[in-house]
Amino acid sequence: MRDRQSLGSWAGCLMWAVLLGAWLVAGCGPGPGVEEPALGRVRSPLGGRSSAARLALGQYHSVGVHSDGTVWAWGFNRQGQLGDGTLVDSPTPVRVTNLSGVVSVASGDYHSLGLSSDGTVWAWGDNTAGQLGNGTASASPVPVRVQNLSGVVSLGSGFSHGLALRSDGTVWAWGDNRYNQLGNVGATRSNLPVQVPGLSGVIAVVAGGYYSLALRSDGTVWAWGDNRYGQLGDGTTTQRAVPVQVLNLSGVMNLSAGSFHTVALRSDGSVWAWGFNAYGQLGDGTTTSRFQPVQVGLSDVLTLVAGNYHSLAVRSDGAVWAWGDNRYRQLGDGTTTSSRVPVQSGLSGGVTLVAGYKHSLVLRSDGTVWSWGDNVFGQLGDGTFNPRSSAVKVSWLSLGRADVSSGQLHSVVLDSNGAVWAWGDNYSGQLGNGTGLDSLVAAPVGLGGSVAVSAGFKHTLVLKADTTVWAWGVNEHGQLGDGTLTDRTRPVQVAGLSGVSAVSAGSYHSLALRSNGTVWAWGFNRYGQLGDGTNTDRLQPVQVAGLSGVVAVAAGDSHSLALRSDGTVWAWGYNFDGQIGDGSYSWRFLPVQVVGLSGVVSVSAGGYHSLALRSDGTVWTWGYNGSGQLGDGSTAINKPAPVQVAGLSGVVSLGSGNYHSLGLRSDGTVWAWGFNFDGQLGDGSLLNRSTPVRVSGLSGVVSVVAGDYHSLARRSDGTVWAWGYNGEGQLGDGTRNDTLVPVWVLGI
Repeated sequence: MRDRQSLGSWAGCLMWAVLLGAWLVAGCGPGPGVEEPALGRVRSPLGGRSSAARLALGQYHSVGVHSDGTVWAWGFNRQGQLGDGTLVDSPTPVRVTNLSGVVSVASGDYHSLGLSSDGTVWAWGDNTAGQLGNGTASASPVPVRVQNLSGVVSLGSGFSHGLALRSDGTVWAWGDNRYNQLGNVGATRSNLPVQVPGLSGVIAVVAGGYYSLALRSDGTVWAWGDNRYGQLGDGTTTQRAVPVQVLNLSGVMNLSAGSFHTVALRSDGSVWAWGFNAYGQLGDGTTTSRFQPVQVGLSDVLTLVAGNYHSLAVRSDGAVWAWGDNRYRQLGDGTTTSSRVPVQSGLSGGVTLVAGYKHSLVLRSDGTVWSWGDNVFGQLGDGTFNPRSSAVKVSWLSLGRADVSSGQLHSVVLDSNGAVWAWGDNYSGQLGNGTGLDSLVAAPVGLGGSVAVSAGFKHTLVLKADTTVWAWGVNEHGQLGDGTLTDRTRPVQVAGLSGVSAVSAGSYHSLALRSNGTVWAWGFNRYGQLGDGTNTDRLQPVQVAGLSGVVAVAAGDSHSLALRSDGTVWAWGYNFDGQIGDGSYSWRFLPVQVVGLSGVVSVSAGGYHSLALRSDGTVWTWGYNGSGQLGDGSTAINKPAPVQVAGLSGVVSLGSGNYHSLGLRSDGTVWAWGFNFDGQLGDGSLLNRSTPVRVSGLSGVVSVVAGDYHSLARRSDGTVWAWGYNGEGQLGDGTRNDTLVPVWVLGI
């Protein structure tokens, strides 16, 4: 961290050229009346496979995979499809037993599938057609392994059949085969996986009711199985036992199948659909079934999904659109009127969509899950059995997002495949690639199977799907937790720690939240930031004393925060600037409650200040305010108790740097306030701001993070953008030039 007296340097700001060659900003921001430039539609060069599916819907049940690799389910359970070992319905999420390290899920009518980070597939629920793939026809209320299948990277599930894509590009299927949905198999079912013939180079698979589809790396779509309504898209209604190509369709990057219709997203943001259309689920303004693709009147789409008889899409602004059957309120527009064309659902901030038989779910950018539609079996997960025509939050469940992080002079990203990438300063090995060489563009760390990242001053933490924690970089105070004081240029495992659900790295100390609600800490402890009642550094994790029921943690420079399940915030450590928030300036070696604050859903710790997001979308801050980083419009240096950030609402996520703060709103825009000497506020100026200003030209954002003197944002299209100080290449744009507006991180 740069100290307060030497807050960095800059070498000219008044002429900034070329954001992806599309526009030029002259001066330090647009003049009066000048429209802000919009960021272009750029896809991740990593491209390829679809992002892991973290939500799935059966006919009357729902399944979600948490960022810690555990799986949760709710709704109808008469066949054991909730996987909790019972046959009891549940209107709130219950944990699937004996299952961890899961990266994606899929669901059929009455069964569920989970893909483990080791490439194995697990299944539970109904098995009358062999859809559990374990060689039997016996139902199971707990997960059983799908046999003879490994190296799987993607799943799909129809009514009663399963699909798996292996890393070699081959496709495997099992379960019901009455319509040849498994391919050219003689029997009407198979209770073990069989290879689908005639397919290679596949990058994604999806399953309709009684048919199957595969997306190849060349952007073409292939289909087989039931075709009574033209859902194979080959211009006929002929059932197919081997894959046929969908006609007049290329450049596809996303694909989803309902009961008898399919929707596809092309790389230009256009949507295409074909198959059954009695309820307008094709979105072309008619109820005429289509035997080959027709275009839906919706542009600039980022993701989409097909339900049984309805369809959903998220546009680049984060708004959710829906069309088709609405008899059970599954469009979420507040009515029960079906629509032949897309209508806006009223929910924003969407990231991931899933659509079921009579209900729909959205994963929002803050990790919360929202649902609407039929609820007779509690499948909406809001604790009731009441149908909903507009979105309600799934009770207490947060699937978590922690995919971008930043240290002082380096940045780290976790991609959708669980791989870690880093760039910037590497003098002390903080990029984790063993070289010690700086990198101006994203470079792989070589650590897969990861679910969360957090970067400290000059060290990095990664949570893996197996719930272990790994670390690398500077270790002078034991912040790597491996029992030594040796710096590491490659990842090492934190000693004696498992069952972890979240991590956070401070300047010289580290925090881990275990799934049992306890907090563990290690590293520098001069100011009591480890919370164990001492000021002794710890080379391995110790438990934070007297703290339970915790759901989130955040580490600042020398203080720590914890959010409990009752919405209260607790803090400990350095408090010279009031960052503990208990109304005093006394250091705390044990956790104390932040005063006057309740209903909190998220916390973030800056260098010397703290932030909390309440459930009503307002932001509250306390601590050091020398640069306006508390955002309340005042110039008071310190605030030892929470104050509200002025003029900011609808916030879903927070970020905090050394002396600046970020807020992500539900509309996908990013707002910033505080210190701006290096352009870390991204508003095109170098002026400090004591109230929030919008980051220029940035929309469709799903997560934000603040480094010491730079900022990062991930958009819903998977791209990462950065702005601010770039002396060590931490912006990842291939240069060392500071920038006052967002630039694209190359290679991500």
